[in-house]
Amino acid sequence: SFPGKVSGRRQTPAAAIAEGTWDRHCPLSDGFPYINDLCLFSGEEGTQGHAENASQESRAQTRCESCTSTFLKIVWGFLIILSVSSSWVGTTQIVKITYKNFDYPFFMTWFSTNWNIMFFPVYYSGHLATAQEKQSPIKKFRECSRIFGEDGLTLKLFLKRTAPFSILWTLTNYLYLLALKKLTATDVSALFCCNKAFVFLLSWIVLKDRFMGVRIVAAIMAITGIVMMAYADGFHGDSIIGVAYAVGSASTSALYKVLFKMFLGSANFGEAAHFVSTLGFFNLIFISFTPVILYFTKVEYWSPFSAVPWGYLCGVAGLWLAFNILVNVGVVLTYPILISIGTVLSVPGNAAVDLLKHEVIFSVVRLGATIIICIGFLLMLLPEEWDEITLRFINGLKEKKSEDHAEDITDSSVHTRSRSRANGTVSIPLA
Repeated sequence: SFPGKVSGRRQTPAAAIAEGTWDRHCPLSDGFPYINDLCLFSGEEGTQGHAENASQESRAQTRCESCTSTFLKIVWGFLIILSVSSSWVGTTQIVKITYKNFDYPFFMTWFSTNWNIMFFPVYYSGHLATAQEKQSPIKKFRECSRIFGEDGLTLKLFLKRTAPFSILWTLTNYLYLLALKKLTATDVSALFCCNKAFVFLLSWIVLKDRFMGVRIVAAIMAITGIVMMAYADGFHGDSIIGVAYAVGSASTSALYKVLFKMFLGSANFGEAAHFVSTLGFFNLIFISFTPVILYFTKVEYWSPFSAVPWGYLCGVAGLWLAFNILVNVGVVLTYPILISIGTVLSVPGNAAVDLLKHEVIFSVVRLGATIIICIGFLLMLLPEEWDEITLRFINGLKEKKSEDHAEDITDSSVHTRSRSRANGTVSIPLA
């Protein structure tokens, strides 16, 4: 604030000094032979001006922080997209390579699912590295156990909540691996993208989610792509069986997601890590008898034991675990829609590998089916308010265009009037 009496009028230096309103230290009037209006305000008006400036600075700082946060989310999203698509492509392609020497999909599924046990230790390691207030492993484990209820993880809940999800998890991965025995990696990854359409249909029927016409169109496109993929080889042979396996994998994946939302709701990163690790424990304890039975009944029998390609199996399991971790980390670090984009980008990624390395020739029907499924998947990513957002955007463009047109008319009329005055005449434009 500046010393002196309240004055909203201009004064000469002598009058200001006589009334006591002259501020010799005002930076805006220092060295000038006149009185600046800003130096004639008293304490209240000066304080109000400072408050307005402070509020403007705080708004600018908040806007800057918001822009920085958005930029970081986009950067993280770009990295997550590349990582998610690369891990899924790597998993699919290594499975195809493993099949050349080790054709036992259920053992591969069981072995890979056991690696889910490491999800929670990985999460806790990240907690120790980033959290300011570090918690003990037991305390953190109990905190994340709330996904099962207020009482945490009990034996009854372990069997009741984990068993159905573990079975669905195993079926999803097992059917996916069976499909890879019959079809190319590109076809299987494209058909698996139909799970987004199945999630919408199940959510609409079971969870009574909002009906959206565009998602119905996307679901129809997904079904059309499935039929075209099956028709590519004439509805017979390995093609139709492979399509059935891939569609079954997508269906069980969708059922898993819908049931998770119905019974467990939403989960944060720690709770998701706890739940996936619990699935790994359930798989190790209760599902282990299945590969043993398959081995002794010689459904999946290998000999000698040293013939097992452990390197490839560990590669598949590690990339599968990395994919699940990246999906859950990505929801925390960036926008969830980018995770879905990373998943659908695995389709062209697998197509590039199949084309360059395996020299796969894609028929027109298969290529068209893949494109239709991917378009339907992208339509599923539209937000629920997409129609309202689109209308607001179009109306905003129309208003801006009309304002620009009005400004152009005003500028042209002013230019015409000034030119007419220069010529000695006055021109009044008609409305």
